[in-house]
Amino acid sequence: MARPIVHDGNLRRRLLDSAASLIARDGASVVSLRGLAAAAGTSTTAVYSLFGGKTELLSAVLDDGFASFTASQQEAAAGGLEALGRAYRTWALEHPVLYGLMFGGSLPSQVPCRPTPGAVEPSIGPLFAAVAAALPGAPEDEIASMVGVVWGQVHGLVSLELAGAPAAGWAWDAAYDAALRQIGRSLGR
Repeated sequence: MARPIVHDGNLRRRLLDSAASLIARDGASVVSLRGLAAAAGTSTTAVYSLFGGKTELLSAVLDDGFASFTASQQEAAAGGLEALGRAYRTWALEHPVLYGLMFGGSLPSQVPCRPTPGAVEPSIGPLFAAVAAALPGAPEDEIASMVGVVWGQVHGLVSLELAGAPAAGWAWDAAYDAALRQIGRSLGR
């Protein structure tokens, strides 16, 4: 006989939200399933039932982060490259720990988890579309190379800002505006 479900339909969402909060507060390496279950008001059995274990839970947190990031990029897509760049920065500044886990690689070094490929791939789609629109008729490999250049520029600035480099008081808004203008110029925009 199958076991009865001992949790409500919103528990998965609460666990993901609680896990993201605990990671932001304490770091991924110290998050325990027992502590997470207590924070979400449930049992560790429910956590195992929904996710299978800590690795799968943390992978789901990464997937959830990529879904949120992708949604922000899709919302900004109509505004073109500059809007995408601003949305990238805004999302990263609003979710600094999650951004670091997703793009900084610190979580997989602490816990053997990875986002699913289906969660990651859509996140770059709006940028590919914007670069392709800026380079009509360009070969796919040229578009892909330029996507890497644009993403690297935006990612680098955001990562430096989140790291507090080079110093407090740096004019990040001005630096970001200049970078986005330069990206636009390099693409003939």
